[in-house]
Amino acid sequence: MRDWRGRSYLPGPVPADRKRIFWLAWGAMAAISPLQYGYAALLAKEATGLTLLAVWIACQAAGALPALRLVRRGRLGVRACLAAGAALSALGLAAAAFSGPGQAAAGLSGLGLIAFLGYALLGGLGAGLVYGICGEVVSSWYPERPAARVGLITGAFGYGAVPVLVWAGIAPDATSTAFLVAAAVAVAVIGAAARHLRLAPALWWPADVDPRSHALDAARLRTTPEAARQFRLPQALRTRTLPALALILTCAGAVSVFDVIVVAGTGSWGALALLVALNGASRSVAMRCSELFGRRRVLAAVLTSLAVGQLLLAAAASGGEPLLWLGIVAAGVGGGAFYPLLASLVREFFGVERAGEIHAVVYSAKAVAGVAAVALALLALSNPVTALGVATALAALPALATPRLRIPGLPVTIPA
Repeated sequence: MRDWRGRSYLPGPVPADRKRIFWLAWGAMAAISPLQYGYAALLAKEATGLTLLAVWIACQAAGALPALRLVRRGRLGVRACLAAGAALSALGLAAAAFSGPGQAAAGLSGLGLIAFLGYALLGGLGAGLVYGICGEVVSSWYPERPAARVGLITGAFGYGAVPVLVWAGIAPDATSTAFLVAAAVAVAVIGAAARHLRLAPALWWPADVDPRSHALDAARLRTTPEAARQFRLPQALRTRTLPALALILTCAGAVSVFDVIVVAGTGSWGALALLVALNGASRSVAMRCSELFGRRRVLAAVLTSLAVGQLLLAAAASGGEPLLWLGIVAAGVGGGAFYPLLASLVREFFGVERAGEIHAVVYSAKAVAGVAAVALALLALSNPVTALGVATALAALPALATPRLRIPGLPVTIPA
């Protein structure tokens, strides 16, 4: 079956375990969250630890694309990928348990080597496998609303670290135990996901939703228009839009990770837990708003909120508890919502058939974002106001550029 744009569909019955697939993917994403947000919080003032965090982010961002290509070509199964992700993520969490503040500075010997190999390299690759595969599986089983569903599971990647952060705040001496418990949870939850998650058949569409009527829904097309055609990865790489999306993710991603480090440096674990919780929860809210008002408008608003958060945090650095909490709210709302919005813009600009691979290329820009976040954090150790000023610019420039994004492949016409 084809719609008016030529997109192909293969309608079929909805499997009885579709909801279970979604919730298992959600749980797997929550299980890997402490690897990023928990570790970033614990090493707020450790230069060596921040370097390890940058390596972890680079490995996590780069690990998704190769796995997705192998899975799509049938050379690697979803079960094998998630099983490897479970083992590597648990290893990373266990390594993090023994590489807390002070221990990570041991250099590339002893505990320092464990932190580098176990947490930064292997833990990063494992988290990348879980992140990429879970997003691909969920979007394949919810083709009628992929952006909203993927936004929900990526939200779990944001707020999944809250229990570990609260534990570390209540009992700082038991932080290592918290990470060891998180490692055991990761093995159990991601292992269960590996047993049940699978990709939908190619071009599958739920039989209870008419694809042609869905494609002609005028209200939906006004706010979330579809791609002019289905782009392949080499074709998308030749457009100006894909580098622009990668640059937006680089700037916003750097500020998002930097904010976790800055707020952790205040010593307020309640404030840190609120920031991380908002980072995750705002993703699903932003996706719902984007269906009503359009992806680009909501993305611009989210980035603006992130920039305002930096200004408020900079003002709070000079003294002002209310400004700190307002800054945390603004930075938290803007610090995670841009991830699913950019993923949905990839589908809107380049089509759904290769959206996973193309988004993995955009997401790989997070590796550069990690390096930039660490550079900002090191600057903040000596001059926090300047670092927050640079972060404001990094968030504000993409906010101004987002409304200029255009769907590639459409003919150039005279403005009305």
